[in-house]
Amino acid sequence: MNILFLNPPFIPEHGKFSREQRSPAVTKSGTFYYPMWLCYGAAVLEKAGHKCCVIDGPASRKSFSEIFDEIKNKTFQIVVVDTSTPSILNDCQIALKLKDHFSSFTVLVGPHPSALPENSLKLCPGADAVTIGEYEMTLKDLANYLDKKTEPTLEGLKNIDGLSFVFNNEIYHNKNRKLNNNLDSIPFVSATFKKQLNYKDYFYAHSKYPIVTIISGRGCPHRCIYCVYPQVFSGRKLRYRSIPNVVDEIEYILENFPDVKEIMFEDDTLTINEKRCKEFANEILRRGLKFQWSANSRCDVDLETMQVLKKAGARLFCVGVESGVQEILDSMKKNLRVEQIRQFFKDAKKAGILIHGCFLLGNPGETKETLEKTLELAKELNPDTAQFFPIMVYPGTEAYEWAANNGYLTTQNFEEWLTEDGLHNCIVSKPGLSNKDLVRFCDRARKEFYLRPGYIIRKGLQGIKDPYEFKRLLKGATTLSKHIFNGTLRTKRC
Repeated sequence: MNILFLNPPFIPEHGKFSREQRSPAVTKSGTFYYPMWLCYGAAVLEKAGHKCCVIDGPASRKSFSEIFDEIKNKTFQIVVVDTSTPSILNDCQIALKLKDHFSSFTVLVGPHPSALPENSLKLCPGADAVTIGEYEMTLKDLANYLDKKTEPTLEGLKNIDGLSFVFNNEIYHNKNRKLNNNLDSIPFVSATFKKQLNYKDYFYAHSKYPIVTIISGRGCPHRCIYCVYPQVFSGRKLRYRSIPNVVDEIEYILENFPDVKEIMFEDDTLTINEKRCKEFANEILRRGLKFQWSANSRCDVDLETMQVLKKAGARLFCVGVESGVQEILDSMKKNLRVEQIRQFFKDAKKAGILIHGCFLLGNPGETKETLEKTLELAKELNPDTAQFFPIMVYPGTEAYEWAANNGYLTTQNFEEWLTEDGLHNCIVSKPGLSNKDLVRFCDRARKEFYLRPGYIIRKGLQGIKDPYEFKRLLKGATTLSKHIFNGTLRTKRC
């Protein structure tokens, strides 16, 4: 079968909308994610014998009409449309247009329809089905089934786990699909990147450019109330690729992307298993691979593990500090202590690993006083880069239920999860700490953090020592400076 995987264009005039990140938006730093899950889906279906076309609309900055002109004379039996909470209405309109033109079986995928399958199907008359959670194997079963049928039957569709679908105007929900534990059976996603995408379209402000992003495992056992992927998509159970399989993909990337400067591991938390981290590092060293990499981590990795990872090329960890107040960390179920955070930063400095610190404001129990304590901690920790943002809540998460049940949501219109520029909009407003208070604080925190003379001097010296680092810093600073000096509240929706 011919299958289209589409990351739909959305607000192209305001920059690259990053749909797959944990809080989908146009980012202030210019960071733009690969459509990794779409590419995993295409990889699995091509391995099963189907022909796949992956189009990343936001990467090309093309409008839907431009993309449609390029594909309208092709034939697709299945159309897979990625979606997200703030873009759902836009994506539904595009799905309907594709359905009308290709008469294809049209599927919505991603965390949003995983959390709200019935709502998504009712919202999208062009969708025949939505998938729940990780969807490669669900799509494989669907494609194999439709390949044998002139017309799908109710009983046939009911046999596909992980699918909710419409049949004769009725909505049906199949049982959830068991999580795939054999991750080594899935082809390298980087091979699909090479075949289907231009890898130079993707950028991480905290990492060297160009960059390739992969994962070494799926799922996260921690219970943070705000994190959408473990709660609605990949689950709490840790599932790993084998170390040789991961390092084989690293070798593939180094051979096929010769000018790549960094590999980013987008696991929810790469460093969660310290024994596995050391095995991973030792395999890299055993094969004599020389490259730099970054990863998502937590502030609970010990010095010995970081030193081993540094020898194996670790350059930077992206960590969720979130708050400088223990009561707030506890309220968001972070399972982390402030003293652990301080020790982690000290150890990272000793190991020579840079840190991108994430600070999430507006959690349960937050006050104006606790916000100031978090800013104080951010300056004290002094990460290489930092981001300050109000809590963004998404359907299916505990944080969303907390905000909705307490009447803190300022809107139920998913389009208003973004500003008119495509930036994150603050839609959580509490008594004593409004959404505008949070936005103003984040704007001020960003300005105070980045405009410190000592910080500017340090980054300048960093750029002088490394020309590639200078290019990254210049690109990130150019994009971020507009928001530092202009603030966020200039648009109508905030």
